[in-house]
This record gives sequence, structure tokens and C-alpha cells, in this order.
Amino acid sequence: MEHILIIEDEKDVNRLLAQTLKEEGYRTTSAFDGMEGLHMAENGAFDLIMLDLMLPYFSGDEVLRRLREKCDTPVIVISARDMVRTKIDLLTLGADDYITKPFDLGEVVARVVSNLRRCRKEESAKQLTYGNLVLDREAKTISAEETKLDLTAKEYRMMELFLEHPNKVFSKANLYETIWGGEYLGDDNVIKTHISNLRTKLKAYGYENYIETVWGLGYRLNKNP
Repeated sequence: MEHILIIEDEKDVNRLLAQTLKEEGYRTTSAFDGMEGLHMAENGAFDLIMLDLMLPYFSGDEVLRRLREKCDTPVIVISARDMVRTKIDLLTLGADDYITKPFDLGEVVARVVSNLRRCRKEESAKQLTYGNLVLDREAKTISAEETKLDLTAKEYRMMELFLEHPNKVFSKANLYETIWGGEYLGDDNVIKTHISNLRTKLKAYGYENYIETVWGLGYRLNKNP
């Protein structure tokens, strides 16, 4: 169940938002001033934050600025300020969306759904999986059943290419020009060596058949790993 933090000092508005979101199947936590909201946001695990601008102690602008120094949790700003300049400034500061008071509850729910969906897509794009292999693009690691493979930078990049395009056959020229960045002159020893090393390292974890040779064409991920 996705967890939403509502930072809104008007208690009736806060409760209305919490009730509406709970009815839609979300878990909610409420904060009623900027200091409390910032503390909760920095120390809790939230999937989305709804943030009012006119808050006691810390303004919504200040909360957003401090949040963006530490995390990228999606933030929907809710404000009575309906000015283009305000919206532009807040989006530049790091807000993901903006809703103007008085708001329609249906629109609020739709914006929450949209932002959470986008966030899920971004999270899934950070990882590539194939069989039991998981590539983490942020950590630049490849794991086999949670055990990290000890790969060189070139081996990692080669596996990333294979995982990005699991059905594509890469010629030796494709691999060399993409990974080494130079013109392929027909010397395939470098490619063969790296493919051999990758196979050896995968085999050590019991994954012997992940890279398939397509005779006369090149290499690709095995369709039946």
C-alpha cells in the first residue's frame, strides 16, 4: 500500500484529503506545520508528499527546497496562489505537480495516481532483469540472486547492452563501436576475450548459457537462460 504524507495546516482540508485518499486505498500520514512535515518527510518512507505553501514555522517553499537537497520523493503542491509565476518557480524548485485551491477531489486523486504511476515507471527503469540477473543502473552493479558479480566496467557495459535489448543480435562491430567508442577494424580478439570472461564469471554462479553465439552474426542473450 502506497504511503502519502499530507502537509497541510488547515485541519479540515488535511482530514478531507486523508479521508479521500484512504477511500482510494492509500495509507496516509498528516502533518500540520512545515517543521513537523519536514521532519516526517526526512525520517519516514513516503511514496508521495502533498504540500501546502502557507504553513507555520517553515513555508511550503522552504520545505520543498530542503527536501530536494536530500530526496526525490514526488511532491504535489496545493496552494491558493493561482499565478503562473508561482507555479513556474515551484516546478523549478522541484515540485512535480501543482493543484490550486479550491480543488476538485477527483482531480486530486487523478494527479496522485498519475504521479505515482510515473514514479513507478522511473523506478522500474533503474533496474533491468533477465532470468536471475538484476542490473542496477544507479549502483552500476549486476547481481545473481543477490550476489554481486565482479565485473569490469567494459563487462558491465556489455551486459547492460544485452539486457537493454534481449532479442537483439550484436555484431562484433556493434559491440566494439558502442563500448569502446572507436572504429572496428576487424580485430575480434578484444570482443572474444570479454565475452569469454563474462561467460566464465556467469558460469561461476551457475549461469552458463546466458550469452549465446549466433554463428556468422554475433552475440545475444540466450532466449532460454
